[in-house]
Amino acid sequence: MRAVLVVNPKATATNARVREVLELALESALKLEIEETRRRGHAIEIARQAARDEVDLVVALGGDGTVNEVVNGIAGTPTELAVVPGGSTNVFARALGLSGNPVEATSEILDALRTGRRRRVNLGVANGRYFTFCAGVGLDAEVVRVVERHRRNGRKATPGLYVRSAVFHYFLGTERKTPSITIERPGAEPETGLFNVIIANGAPWTYFGEHPVDPCPHAKFDGGLDVLAMRKLKTVSTLHVVRQMFDAKPRLASRAALQIHDADEFTVRSDRPLAYQLDGDYLGEVEDVTFRSLPGALSVVV
Repeated sequence: MRAVLVVNPKATATNARVREVLELALESALKLEIEETRRRGHAIEIARQAARDEVDLVVALGGDGTVNEVVNGIAGTPTELAVVPGGSTNVFARALGLSGNPVEATSEILDALRTGRRRRVNLGVANGRYFTFCAGVGLDAEVVRVVERHRRNGRKATPGLYVRSAVFHYFLGTERKTPSITIERPGAEPETGLFNVIIANGAPWTYFGEHPVDPCPHAKFDGGLDVLAMRKLKTVSTLHVVRQMFDAKPRLASRAALQIHDADEFTVRSDRPLAYQLDGDYLGEVEDVTFRSLPGALSVVV
């Protein structure tokens, strides 16, 4: 089987020696070409060329951002995906049941290749860009923007950094008095008066260390898109919703939130520019984003 291994050399969970071991292990089962990313967006170019060359498999060695870029290069083609987790959180790989340890995950992938295990998953698409597990408009994307700024200054993206950034931005950064967002769905009345929107293509939405965080606990990789949108950002109601995200038993959020399950398509509109993220990568500010679910759009070796 022909394969391209896309390596993010800055991935935080691996070093050069570990990557060498993983590459040798994969080469034992695959006709492997190795490509290192050099800049943001480079993995899209590598994966897209691999798909054009009719390569059977692209293996992403990196975090969720690297995986997202690879998916945006191969989605809609016969080329399959495998993921070796190398980032700080690795939500997509772990949600699919792979180990968070890159060596163990590589062993699991090799076993899947030997036995022919594959899984078809749905993808989300937002204004033409694919995402694997989550998207967000508003507060969560603002937090991602703050964390990315800290990372550029040399700080590691730990759960503590996300919490501190979220608390700081909630009290001092985000607009909590005047909602700006409307969600429009085909065949439904518009939902107005919303402050932020979290979109899930699967569960969990993220992990806090080893603990899953589930704002949309009923989301599935073989279902449509789920939504949690806040109608209020008052401290008590927000803390109530956040607590439910960490609850082991799925439940509906409070009346301060709107929930949508298994949506095929919807549009998020805002009367002012808001931060926007896909799979944990900040992508700028938007005022209109249309989200769609693409059934069975990706084959994953898992």
